[in-house]
Amino acid sequence: MSSPELLLEVLRREMRRVGMTYKNLARLIEMSESSIKRMFGQKDMTLSRLAQICKVSDISLEDVMRQAADITPQPDHLTLAQERALMDKPKLLLVAISCLGHWTFEQIIETYTLTEAECVLCMIELDKHGVIELKPMNRYRLRVSPAFRWRSDGPIQAFFKDVVVEDYFNGRFDGAGETLMCVPARLSHHSAMEIQQKIQQLAAEIARLQQEDRRLPAQDRDGFTLMLGFRSWEFSAFTALRRPATMAGAKASVVHQIGPKNK
Repeated sequence: MSSPELLLEVLRREMRRVGMTYKNLARLIEMSESSIKRMFGQKDMTLSRLAQICKVSDISLEDVMRQAADITPQPDHLTLAQERALMDKPKLLLVAISCLGHWTFEQIIETYTLTEAECVLCMIELDKHGVIELKPMNRYRLRVSPAFRWRSDGPIQAFFKDVVVEDYFNGRFDGAGETLMCVPARLSHHSAMEIQQKIQQLAAEIARLQQEDRRLPAQDRDGFTLMLGFRSWEFSAFTALRRPATMAGAKASVVHQIGPKNK
């Protein structure tokens, strides 16, 4: 889908959200309803007409253009070279993760001990590496998709496993909106693949909700992180207690639980 088509698709969606019909729009901008339908159907609209429709519909033109940019196809992953560049500089990784969370320039420097100059330099470097598109007044647009995730074979995922996971699970998980579950199950390979697909759907749903919540004031949003693992696993201390005859089959058994596997 081209950029003009995306713009009109977002505009149509926003019009539905505010209850603006083609009939009402035709009356407000003094056009016939058939002309309005043709204009949207042929996907032929000038920027001035787009601005006019947004104005009479009480829709933010900037928001329409931002949403269209956000749903333009973008990569789900960085390259290994891009990830290594981020890992080489902790402050650059910090700003990158902040941008992926849609923090503003002002929020970053108010929260962390980065000077304005340091943050600007980091954003320039992120632009150079293709993570963001830096705009005037230190604004930016992400150049990765809402479904973005770190590479499973990359240095940042490895860093998370070695360092971040322990810090993450040191939390109490008893705050508003927080939860921690360990769900044991014996599943077939087919069922395990189905769960994996649902995890991907959950990640997509988080991306959708984050996109919607960007309209809210910063004070009404908080930083949440879903860290979810799903694999055939047995606690090593339990594996050490296995009888010799069952050791060989331990790794082959498809079990997703912390407790002992079957003999």
